[in-house]
Amino acid sequence: MSTFTDVAALIPTLCGSGADVGVAESAQASLMLMTDADVVRVLQETSDLARQVEKIQVAAAGVIAVRSKRERGHSGLSAARGHRSAVSLIQDLTGSTKTEANRTARVGEALLDEQDAGGSGFRDESARGEELASGAQSTRDERPDSGPWFQPLRDALRQGELTSAQFDAIRRGLGEPPEIDSDQMDADAWADARDEAHAAWAQAARQLVDEAAERTVEELWQQARMVRDLLDPEGAEERYLARFENRSFRMYRGQDGQKRASMAFHDEGDLFVEAMMAAALRPRRGGPRFVDPDEKERAASLVDDPRTNEQLSYDLIMDVIRAGSLADAESVFGTRQAGVRLVQVVEADGSRAPVAHSEDHLVPVPGAVADQHLCDTGFVPVTVDACGNPLDVGREQRLFTSKQRIALAIRDGGCRWRGCDRPASYCESHHIDEWDRDQGHTDIDRGILLCRYHHMTLHHGGWRITRDGKEDFILHHSSGETFPMRSRTALSYACGGIDPPPKRFRPVA
Repeated sequence: MSTFTDVAALIPTLCGSGADVGVAESAQASLMLMTDADVVRVLQETSDLARQVEKIQVAAAGVIAVRSKRERGHSGLSAARGHRSAVSLIQDLTGSTKTEANRTARVGEALLDEQDAGGSGFRDESARGEELASGAQSTRDERPDSGPWFQPLRDALRQGELTSAQFDAIRRGLGEPPEIDSDQMDADAWADARDEAHAAWAQAARQLVDEAAERTVEELWQQARMVRDLLDPEGAEERYLARFENRSFRMYRGQDGQKRASMAFHDEGDLFVEAMMAAALRPRRGGPRFVDPDEKERAASLVDDPRTNEQLSYDLIMDVIRAGSLADAESVFGTRQAGVRLVQVVEADGSRAPVAHSEDHLVPVPGAVADQHLCDTGFVPVTVDACGNPLDVGREQRLFTSKQRIALAIRDGGCRWRGCDRPASYCESHHIDEWDRDQGHTDIDRGILLCRYHHMTLHHGGWRITRDGKEDFILHHSSGETFPMRSRTALSYACGGIDPPPKRFRPVA
């Protein structure tokens, strides 16, 4: 009880309310009497406090991980306490899941300097000395040690700019810079190439730290993965093929006797099945409302269907397996047949970016995959400026055309409301200038993608959106609060939004 009192005393809004913070039940009862603003403030203050505690927890987990290394055998910290691994000990102490304990140990170990970790967990560059001439080692030793490429992530976590989950998402998404082949390179050239690659990864890490406040953890991982593939397109191809090789489908019988299945998708399979499910279940998942009468009737029927989403998904899979679709595409999917649309940057000279990404969910794929699809599905050209903004098309009609919708999807990447993860196919096009009241134009630079929920919230909750030229859209509330509405798309990176611009980091001697 005293522990709860001591912690609660660190939350100024809760203490200032006159609440009895001696026990959790009294504090919760007091919270029920607070205004909405005060309750939100309490949650923010507790989150800030939790971040400070998390720093210490992660640091301790890192030390435990290092002191429990396999080479220490039974004298290791976790083994001495009867645990098989550091993760098992951390999980036992914190009551977390195995996934959370793994992440805590991974992040904690990454925060340790190499000398503190005893060389564990990091690439030992000095081992390269056996492959290079003796002069190569001395050249590297003379270079200043600025820490690993993810030092910006370390600093941001220590300064409270990142949570451990955000740290881990960015680091895992960016991966490690590729190994530089030194067989036909002298020592200085090898060291320069290595340092250049590490500098590029560090710069990408800094940019993602700057975006962390506006992104979900899932978005940060996806953006980091896109940047990594742009920086290392050859590696992107290898990773894509590795995921393809890991595809699998397994059927087994559970303990209850019911047959079950487990499936590991490769990238295109994942996107296609997701698109198929979205096309069939969109009304249940919150898809657009503005549809033709027949589609509206089908949507209402689906919403009223007593089956769960999981049951509907199963029935759809079985229908596809039985007949490739029950009859024709429209009877199964409605007016929007399932498919995957890829986005790829094409320069004025006709050269194409080495990496493309899916319109929905922003999954990066090698450029060769886009080339393959060009052969049998064609393409829709969309001209954009240097910032990725599609050109205007004028006030021709009340609703956005299908081509304009493609342009908005490319630019926005999905719902631009802060913290929303709805993909472009689940969004509606909103005019930030009212069509009747403001004589608004159906121009792409005055339109924005919002999911159905946030579109309704905007019109009914006292919100409005403004934009100065082609700058960021700004969300305004009647209370006076404002929020930037950042694009979720990876197009900004593909258009050279990385500073310095992406380049290949697999030097050929």
